[in-house]
Amino acid sequence: MKRGELYRLAKPSTRDPKRFRVYIIVSREALIATTFPTVVCAPIYSKYIGLQTEVEIGVDEGLKHDSSVRCDELVSR
Repeated sequence: MKRGELYRLAKPSTRDPKRFRVYIIVSREALIATTFPTVVCAPIYSKYIGLQTEVEIGVDEGLKHDSSVRCDELVSR
């Protein structure tokens, strides 16, 4: 695993209406290199709604269409 990699997860949470969600790893490389069992990830949504905590992401980063990373919804996976 590396910071910035994208992962598609099935049933990401009970609150999420989607069956699958793409997440991007945002943990520091120093944490990823340890034996710690989880990493910090941010969910990617297919719509950009203009929040200050959103980062636009898209085809150049390996996605099928323009999307946004919601940095205010970080999770451990």
